[in-house]
Amino acid sequence: MTRQGKGSRAAHLLIALVFLVSVILPICSMFLRITGEGFSKLTSSPQFSDAVWNSLKTALLSTVISLVLSLAAAWCVERSALPFKGLFRILFVIPILIPSISQAFGLIALFGNNGMLTKLFRLSFTIYGMPGIVTGSVLYSFPVAFLMFDSMLKYEDGLPHTAARVLGVSAFRRFKDLTLPYLRRTIISAFFAIFTIAVTDYGVALMVGGHVRTMPVLMYNLSVKNADYASGSVVGALLLIPAVIAFALDVIQQERAQSSFTVTPVEKEQHPLATLFSIVFSAVISLCILAPVLTFLFMVFMTRYPNDPTFTLYHVLKTVDRGALTFLGYSALYALLAALIGTVFGFACAYATARQKGKLSRFVHLFSLTSMAIPGIVLGLSYIIFFHARAIYGTIWIIVMVNIVHFFASPYLMMYNTLAKVNPNLEAVGLTLGVGRLRIIRDVILPKVRHTLVEMFGYFFVNTMMTISAVSFLSPPSPKPVALMINTFSEQRQMESAAFVSLLIFVVNLLMRTLVTHVFGGGKNGEINRGTDL
Repeated sequence: MTRQGKGSRAAHLLIALVFLVSVILPICSMFLRITGEGFSKLTSSPQFSDAVWNSLKTALLSTVISLVLSLAAAWCVERSALPFKGLFRILFVIPILIPSISQAFGLIALFGNNGMLTKLFRLSFTIYGMPGIVTGSVLYSFPVAFLMFDSMLKYEDGLPHTAARVLGVSAFRRFKDLTLPYLRRTIISAFFAIFTIAVTDYGVALMVGGHVRTMPVLMYNLSVKNADYASGSVVGALLLIPAVIAFALDVIQQERAQSSFTVTPVEKEQHPLATLFSIVFSAVISLCILAPVLTFLFMVFMTRYPNDPTFTLYHVLKTVDRGALTFLGYSALYALLAALIGTVFGFACAYATARQKGKLSRFVHLFSLTSMAIPGIVLGLSYIIFFHARAIYGTIWIIVMVNIVHFFASPYLMMYNTLAKVNPNLEAVGLTLGVGRLRIIRDVILPKVRHTLVEMFGYFFVNTMMTISAVSFLSPPSPKPVALMINTFSEQRQMESAAFVSLLIFVVNLLMRTLVTHVFGGGKNGEINRGTDL
């Protein structure tokens, strides 16, 4: 027992040391770059005040719209007689398979000055500026809120609804008085989650922002283009505020959450008008989500976008000659390494906190969640400052490390929640029988949590393939992650090539999700994982 206790403390200390080096010290180094003079100079400039105001406006508007649409979509899937629910569930989460910059690029291809729909219907309005930022942010954040609401609506107890229905209470009153109070915490969590995504993402604003500059774009220009890390650190520190608030609320709500089991599912609304609304609403949302992806498909094989729709393979061959497949291969390598190392480390952290209770477990648990409070763009800047003079800088390993840290919290929570539900006496029984802990893990625990391990792997892989936030600061001159080629081709007005790269990322991530879900069996223990991958 003493030997196991020492081993447990050593494991906790080692994990804490990893987070100290990969998270705490880089963030502290960013804060140390901030000076009073630099803070005053930047915050008193007109461009800073405009960026703050623009970020708040676009983020708040995007959050409200995304909340309403995602809640309505979740209601349609879970509470109505909507046909083909499985198909709509897949369509609603497609935006999480492509970078935010691809969403914005799709909007330009549809509604830009030479956009397909702009030309076809001779539209006079412009997508650039506030409309484009809000629309792109809504498309990008919608799946996150939808998954949160969908997972909660599955587990609402149907008995109060049945009683209210018997008493003649209308469907609207049941939704207002029963469902909305039940979703109160989820609505708050979703609000801050969406707001954080919208206020810290720079891919959408960089592509369609026009003259409307937001804080992430300001930080990108200061840090990447001007190498002004002191001013960029000021913006980065401010961008941490909404993420830290969201993180604190998430931790508090996890502490208060209690396991519950639904005795009776809520009866589906069978009214013809409700069904019609669900079909029309779901079809419209799906069309809006699919439109950018379908646009990529058309553009890739058009001779000249948007004027000559003749079929051609010229743009595919040209993009391949520019190294797209090489960049894709390296991105897949980054993603595989991040997924493998991240899954192993995530399991180790979750096991240390969920199965080895002690004084250090609580601190390791909080360390494991800290990346949830750090936007990718802030993490990228902090890595530049902290690792710049070290051997790891400019190698593939810093790309792998930053992606593991950036996306670590959600896979960790998947495994933490899964291990917490595995029989807590396994190790004690094994010790009594003379079976070592490692053998218990190998022969008993790992088979029980294999589906969660697959989900963790898929989560790391998909997000590493499509992210542009942190890696845009850290990528070596060559080979860069393939997602960064989208912005490069767009700046060079090679829209067809940018569309091909976006399509490549989408296809690779779609294949990975298909393998994870249907081949390797990830998600079969959805009752454990559902709602934790956010």
